[in-house]
Amino acid sequence: MEAMRARHEDPRATRVPGGRLVPVAADGDTIVVIEDDQNISDLVALYLRREGFRVLQAQDAEQGLAYVDRDRPKLVVVDIGLPGALDGLDVCRRLRAAGDVAVVMLTARDDEVDRVIGLEFGADDYVTKPFSPRELVARVRAILRRATSSTRPEPTVLEVGDIVVDTGRREVRQNEIVVSLTGREFDLLAYLALNTGLALSRRQLLDGVWGGGWYGDERTVDVHVRQLRKKLGDSLPLTTVWGVGYRLG
Repeated sequence: MEAMRARHEDPRATRVPGGRLVPVAADGDTIVVIEDDQNISDLVALYLRREGFRVLQAQDAEQGLAYVDRDRPKLVVVDIGLPGALDGLDVCRRLRAAGDVAVVMLTARDDEVDRVIGLEFGADDYVTKPFSPRELVARVRAILRRATSSTRPEPTVLEVGDIVVDTGRREVRQNEIVVSLTGREFDLLAYLALNTGLALSRRQLLDGVWGGGWYGDERTVDVHVRQLRKKLGDSLPLTTVWGVGYRLG
């Protein structure tokens, strides 16, 4: 009976809390939610649809990646602890290898290791369960707003010691060797380089890099700073200014 009903259901439809089927919105930016907990997936999808997004829900990595390949979403929300052969980190790695779709990772606990690994694999942001659906929607909007901003700065080549930041090519070179950074790591380094010599608070960095509409844990900045220091080493003149934030140069 279930199989017969499934064959007659609109593949674009999805279940909301209570089991009722609703069609995926036809307009609005597409977001793929990859989450094996149906209750969480339905709740996230419900709030995103209220904001006008078109949402596709997948319960495993394979289905989610198939949606991404078929529908070319603007953003993917993925749980780090998916069942099966591929987990959320594998999804993030494949998305980064294929393009620059924005990624928000969901983590089951407030574990810094999960956050760092997720950011290393190229996630734009992370949200720790349990979370507020409104906060998740706000973060999604902030990421998309920044990605689609029409006011882009003129390409600039910035030099800090032996590190070169090319904003036009979105490329960082160290001693003429290209260093692989995630999109957010690059944006943070470029913003610091544009403000060389200035002590910037975490809030200033969040506003300048993540966008003024972003809100959440300011420790996100610390995680990205650690990643920059790890990838660029001691030659990166990035200093912690206690009680304030960070200063480059």
